[in-house]
Amino acid sequence: MFFEAANQLVTNLQNGLILLVLGMGTVFVFLAVLIFATKLMGKIVKKFVPEVPETKQPAASAVVTAPAASNDAEIAAAICAAVVQSRK
Repeated sequence: MFFEAANQLVTNLQNGLILLVLGMGTVFVFLAVLIFATKLMGKIVKKFVPEVPETKQPAASAVVTAPAASNDAEIAAAICAAVVQSRK
């Protein structure tokens, strides 16, 4: 009786190992095909679709303005109100 249970356990482990190898092999093959197909499509697209040269636009002048003092006061008031509300 003990040998039957041990034999069944060994058989189940062998079947599990076979399924593991088949599953991992299937995923590996699928990923390899996916990588190959992606690279092939990239080459095909580069062959049939010409690259569009980048057009440089003139740089806009960077105008930096100081924030208004009243805006800072409003932000400070909003922060204070939020802190008071969160402590309730």
